[in-house]
Amino acid sequence: MIALDRPWLSFDLGSEMTVLSWSVNRPGYVRARRILWREIRNADLPPDLDVRAWLVRELDARGAADAPCMLTSRRLDAHVSRSARAGAVEARAVATVGLSNAERVGTRMDRAGRDWDRDLAAHFGTINLAVRLDQPLSPTGMLEALSIAAQARTAAVLEAGLRLPVGPATGTGTDCIALAAPAGADDYAGLHTDCGVALGRAAFDAVLRGARDWLATVGRISDG
Repeated sequence: MIALDRPWLSFDLGSEMTVLSWSVNRPGYVRARRILWREIRNADLPPDLDVRAWLVRELDARGAADAPCMLTSRRLDAHVSRSARAGAVEARAVATVGLSNAERVGTRMDRAGRDWDRDLAAHFGTINLAVRLDQPLSPTGMLEALSIAAQARTAAVLEAGLRLPVGPATGTGTDCIALAAPAGADDYAGLHTDCGVALGRAAFDAVLRGARDWLATVGRISDG
């Protein structure tokens, strides 16, 4: 279900599903069989590059134009996968977690003068999270489920304990979340539902593990 072929990571959904995300190449509601990550470095994305057009070309060359794709400088072999079940609902979350451009919601860090070429985590040390549900959801239900995934992401970053000058980090400036589920009529996926519990637990566990791994390795080097 998960295949690593750097600089690509593929999360096979098992069947074509509705995917809701704000990915660079296929944002919004789309139909897809897989979700991809593309590992990048600063040299891949010069300031004058049309990133979306570049990514579309990369995906076309791979025969993956249909797949929503997320960008990260986190090593893809550091990805984390976690599953959770509540009642009859199972969720699987896959996350890559970098915190080099961490932010606290409602504030913005001043990073002027930072040496990005020296920084091992680079510009796009971001949190990219994909969650697959086996619970059929309506477009409204998917919106609520996406909010639970975002809540789980933020709770995990807070628990990881990265402190910024403005307070505890809650995410990064370039986070992306992709949620996949079969099309259905269920409008509800909140914290009181099996769907919300399963996806929240899987997403929380994956992001927390990834954040702790980053803090213990890249984060420690970057702060040195």
